[in-house]
Amino acid sequence: MRGFILQSMAVLLSAASMTAKPKGDLIQRVPASSQQLENPLEANDGNRRAGNKLFLRECSACHGREALGKGRVPPLATPMVRKANPGTLFWILRNGSLCHGMPSFAHLPDDERWQIITFLKSL
Repeated sequence: MRGFILQSMAVLLSAASMTAKPKGDLIQRVPASSQQLENPLEANDGNRRAGNKLFLRECSACHGREALGKGRVPPLATPMVRKANPGTLFWILRNGSLCHGMPSFAHLPDDERWQIITFLKSL
């Protein structure tokens, strides 16, 4: 029975990866109300440094210590991320994306997610 379940999961994951949407689609799914959010912590360099520490702890395992991506995981040190409005990035961090393999970071308090965004926008 266990083998059947594992095989079924493998088939489902394989099908999901074949139907995964392009990376830009994640940004396009962010609701307009979330896109309008502003980062209340962006003007503080201390928040950028705190965001760097949080990035290293929470994000670098997948995106790399320099945010340059690893394997199929996209880089975050890009103009697309720098130009994205803060509310969009906040929504992505809070919700993640199952089809892109990104977990939700809703376990982090809002201020910590904003600090990560402050750091990402500085790259």
